[in-house]
Amino acid sequence: MDTPYGSVPLPVWERPEPAPRAAPVSLSRAKIAAAAIRLADAHGLDGLSVRKIAQELGVGPMRLYDYVLNRSELLDLMVDAVYAQIADTAQPGHTTQPGDAGQAGDTGWRAAVLAIVHRTRDAALDHEWFADLLGARPHLGPHALAVGESTAAALRQAPGVNGVDALQRALGALNAFIVGALRREITERRTARSTGTELSAWQATLGPYLTRMLETGRYPTIAQLVTDGAHLDAEETFHHNLITILDGITSRPRP
Repeated sequence: MDTPYGSVPLPVWERPEPAPRAAPVSLSRAKIAAAAIRLADAHGLDGLSVRKIAQELGVGPMRLYDYVLNRSELLDLMVDAVYAQIADTAQPGHTTQPGDAGQAGDTGWRAAVLAIVHRTRDAALDHEWFADLLGARPHLGPHALAVGESTAAALRQAPGVNGVDALQRALGALNAFIVGALRREITERRTARSTGTELSAWQATLGPYLTRMLETGRYPTIAQLVTDGAHLDAEETFHHNLITILDGITSRPRP
């Protein structure tokens, strides 16, 4: 097939849906993606296969290849379905927490960024596999592009973000925070779930060792963090660090 990409197939976003066929079960890319998301939510990406998706839908595995050519296209559809949830925050009516507006005049752009980023976190906690795919190859589906456009357009209005170079740096800093923070939080959730290790059990197991090490006096700063630091709530910590990133983006760059 001659395409704008030469002899390679058109991206899944530009290929029309296969013509409906007379079959007991109708299919669509959205229906396939929804089934794949249910399986990935339950079993992770390692538990995802064409055979299992076909079984979930009640069709033969080969029918799915009429809609997606390979696993990469399937993941693209799944990811963009999640971005469709995140894209809803671009609509009016979403609010932020008190005190988030920052300096006068920041309310519009900052509220938009906060809404998008918090909805991204919500989506990643609902679909933990989504965090595994963040920061890898670019997400170019229509809903992913809509989220990217909303984020970039909002950041472009921020004080201190002047010109394309500054916008690129701001987006890079924000995206690096999102990927790192979400992957760490979800990794901790998975570890606690898979090992059955609650915080109290972990403290009982390793507490005596850590106490002996800190009493050597070689780690005074860590000792202060352990003894005086509060147990931080994950959502509150995420929000606080996000505000710190946005404050840094909007500060005047050093000469």
